[in-house]
Amino acid sequence: MTTTTAVTRRRMDPVYLWIIIPTLALFTLAITLPTIMGLFMSFTNSIGFGTWEFIGLNNYIAIFQDPAILQSYAFTFGFAIVTVLAVNVLAFLLALGLTARIRALTALRAVFVLPMVISGIVIAYVFNFLFSNSLPALGTTLGIPWLSTSVLVNPDLAWVAIVIVTTWSAIPGTLLIYIAGLVTVPREVYEAADIDGATPLKRLTHITLPLVAGYVAINMILGVKNFLNAYEIIVGLTDGGPGTSTRSIAMTIFTGFSGGDYAFQMANAAIFFLVVVLITLVQLRFTQRGEKA
Repeated sequence: MTTTTAVTRRRMDPVYLWIIIPTLALFTLAITLPTIMGLFMSFTNSIGFGTWEFIGLNNYIAIFQDPAILQSYAFTFGFAIVTVLAVNVLAFLLALGLTARIRALTALRAVFVLPMVISGIVIAYVFNFLFSNSLPALGTTLGIPWLSTSVLVNPDLAWVAIVIVTTWSAIPGTLLIYIAGLVTVPREVYEAADIDGATPLKRLTHITLPLVAGYVAINMILGVKNFLNAYEIIVGLTDGGPGTSTRSIAMTIFTGFSGGDYAFQMANAAIFFLVVVLITLVQLRFTQRGEKA
């Protein structure tokens, strides 16, 4: 046993070490150490520089007493839930159409994935112009009062604009995953269903959805993670306004870093990290149960 182990160790290619060690070093310097330092500073009153004092759990207690922080959590989770549902439903329907036998299939696929190559902040600024200028001008021309003013300045409707733009930009990535799943479904299954007289709805609910359930789970997990971290599009569209009605958790954290609330927002980031991890674990557990069933 000892001889075999020694031979195995001698046979290890040094190239692996040259690859692993720099990667681990970079990961430690860029991710692990900043995370540990940030977690430690969340127990202090640091403003990001200068002297600081250890204050224990005061920052964490203050977070649960801050209405602005709680409002940002409520907005972020509501936004994430609505957007995940909208993106997945629309992307799945588009994927069904783009895997059907229709003309110009390649060209249509290219058109629908174009938003993937455009930066989120660029998309946000383009839609900001549309919501602030083009649509109000159209509403004025048509005599539609609610359309004559920008929805971005309406605290009750600004979140709708953010959902629309985020959905538009997120559909391509989700769409590609669904297409990858749908093309793996054997055609023989559909042919057998046709022979049995299955309706399109039954084919969808009893064949397609069960066979691509794993891809649905992947998109749901990725969607929740991405939308909980929403930042770019919100900054470009509303900058968290009107007031703080559309300020996400990520935006609150970054704004606090530059506003002298470094330690306070580090505590907020730590809580947010734990919440995201918990949600992901719950999603994975439900996914595993679904696969076993």
